[in-house]
Amino acid sequence: MDYRQAAREWSHQTFRPIYILHGTENYIMGEWIALLTKSAVEPGTEDFALSKYDLTETPIETVLEDAETIPFLSQRKLVVANGAYFLTGSKGPGKSTVEHNVEALQEYVSHPAEHAVVVLTVPAEKLDERKKIVKQLKSSALVLPFAPLGLAELEQWIRKKAAGFQVSMEDDAVETLLARTGGSCETLAAELEKMSLYVGSGGTIQRSTVEQLAVRTTEQNVFQLVEEIVQLRPEKAMSIFHDLLREKEEPIKLLFLIARQFRIILGTKELSKQGFSQAQIASKLGAHPYAIKLAGEQAKRFKPETLERIVKELADLDYAMKTGAIDKTLGLELFILRIGAAAAVAK
Repeated sequence: MDYRQAAREWSHQTFRPIYILHGTENYIMGEWIALLTKSAVEPGTEDFALSKYDLTETPIETVLEDAETIPFLSQRKLVVANGAYFLTGSKGPGKSTVEHNVEALQEYVSHPAEHAVVVLTVPAEKLDERKKIVKQLKSSALVLPFAPLGLAELEQWIRKKAAGFQVSMEDDAVETLLARTGGSCETLAAELEKMSLYVGSGGTIQRSTVEQLAVRTTEQNVFQLVEEIVQLRPEKAMSIFHDLLREKEEPIKLLFLIARQFRIILGTKELSKQGFSQAQIASKLGAHPYAIKLAGEQAKRFKPETLERIVKELADLDYAMKTGAIDKTLGLELFILRIGAAAAVAK
């Protein structure tokens, strides 16, 4: 069962006692929890029937004590606890020193409260299945993954989100928005809200709307820079680079992002030859499926040995810039011109 199927149960007032949500698509996870809250918590009882915790600050036993407490003025309570990193092989971000009594969770899983719905979120791609508690949860609770949306799913989600804002989108506007902002649902949602306010209820978001209003992230600007190189437009790539410098972006950071993009292009080319799908390549490279689609198109302009040489050149440039052997700005300018020339003869 996936999170969409789980949500369909709520229309019949069927709620699982324990949900474990894990994955890197945090925005969709948040939407799912919001819908669960609307479905499981009676209107007007949120102050009594809804509890939220941060497990980097609160031990799991405190969460379970709350879940076991009879709800006030409501037949059901919802307890949401974020950051259950103890279910992974990581301690999570920051310097949390909270110790979790995992045995208390094991006991609760065996005998969950009938009046409570407990949700534990794990912002990580995988759970540590070697742990006894994870094995128990997978057999007794409902464990739902929230992976990045595939390209078709993402386009569908964008249209549905736009419809929720009471606007429509032209096909090329969807493509342009993805190219501008990447595959982050959180960023996409913010941009869609802004553009829907601009065109007004019942309006249509066109490509020109996206080009006028959508703001590129630094990562997307770097992607566009690489795209200009691939398309043999070094003067446009140089223009983007200087725009980023005027925005006070550090050349070392830009070099890192450029190198990451070329590693993704190389990895995509190699894995595609081995027969892996876009979704499989995305998982292996830790990139969004939409980024893999675009990287696959860029990879067609290069031979594998050319990409390998570019990646090595970037590593050498990184060392030269950090040791002061070359001026940072000049080093990147020369790289852009050289790679533009390499792309002209690489197929």
